[in-house]
Amino acid sequence: MSKVKEITEQLVSPILADLQLELVDIEYTKEGKNWFLRVYIDSDNGVDIEECGKVSEQLSEKLDETDPIKQAYFLEVSSPGAERPLKNEKDLHKSVGKNVYVTTYEPIDGEKAFEGVLLSFDGKELIIEVKIKTRKKAVTIPHEKMASARLAIVF
Repeated sequence: MSKVKEITEQLVSPILADLQLELVDIEYTKEGKNWFLRVYIDSDNGVDIEECGKVSEQLSEKLDETDPIKQAYFLEVSSPGAERPLKNEKDLHKSVGKNVYVTTYEPIDGEKAFEGVLLSFDGKELIIEVKIKTRKKAVTIPHEKMASARLAIVF
């Protein structure tokens, strides 16, 4: 399965570069009896249906040429949405000042999930300002202990 993701990344990267878009994530997953290849794209200004359509069309042609997937599958190209996953250091740097949701591999201060404003990220540690009832507290999370991170919507 990771081979499919790797080949898809190689094929989609030049398409995204031409359109000045970035790759957020690739999923290749089976749901019920159907396989789905999902490509999530974004830009600083977000992406619209037309951009997703262009990428889908061009990527579909490339996938047909190289034929890395033997079984039938559905190709979906879309925006990662408002709660975009933060997959790499570049994503974390761009998210400083935004509301995030971070989980850790092991507890920090007795917790494994933190939601709040990402105050800083220096490549080694994330500092998140979390709200506990009426007061705010800065929590430092070592990057290597971060299991996942995504943007979070504040209501």
